[in-house]
Amino acid sequence: MPVDLASLLDPAHTVLLTQECQNGVVGPESALPALAEAARSQGVLTAISRLAAGARAAGVTVLHTIAARRPDGKGANRNARLFAAAERGPVYQLPGTRMVEVIDEIGQEPSDLVSVRLAGLSPIGGTDVDALLRNVGCRTLVVTGVSTNVAIPSTVFEAADRGYQVVVPRDAIAGVPAEYTEVLIRNSLSLVATIVTADEVLKHWPARVPGPAAGVGAARA
Repeated sequence: MPVDLASLLDPAHTVLLTQECQNGVVGPESALPALAEAARSQGVLTAISRLAAGARAAGVTVLHTIAARRPDGKGANRNARLFAAAERGPVYQLPGTRMVEVIDEIGQEPSDLVSVRLAGLSPIGGTDVDALLRNVGCRTLVVTGVSTNVAIPSTVFEAADRGYQVVVPRDAIAGVPAEYTEVLIRNSLSLVATIVTADEVLKHWPARVPGPAAGVGAARA
């Protein structure tokens, strides 16, 4: 049965999640230059930027999930090769630095939510993300960002386990090598999420038209 995207993506119950769209991951000074290059060259960062702008205009909450690490590494995982590579540097995702700021193309507005984690691979497990989503009335989560190698599938599966409807714009996620993303979408993500494009999402997020200022109607009357 065809998916009713208009209902699924209703701004009243939808949140746009950007995963690790921060300077230290997908910016020019990335700790993972191959991943940053893939996200930029494939137009993924542009797609996410458009989605974020469209979400804000339509009243959809934007939630940025950020990976960080204390200067002393306390509390950080050390049980996988990925964590060991992060510990060796040379770029560290230190709280309070530019490396943990959302890239300029996407930006961070006062209306956006931000969740920072110091441990783990997923932005949901063991973080405040689930509580934030429920507190804003989220039923549909639009997942974007990096990487399709690790965090994106983890996010999608955990969100589905917690009862959210998950939507993945295929042109707003990236990993390495590029062809792996399509394999993941076809064989895994499509089994638990609705796969769309950024344009298909934006079609259902019309910009809100501001109502008249208080007292205007009365003044005209």
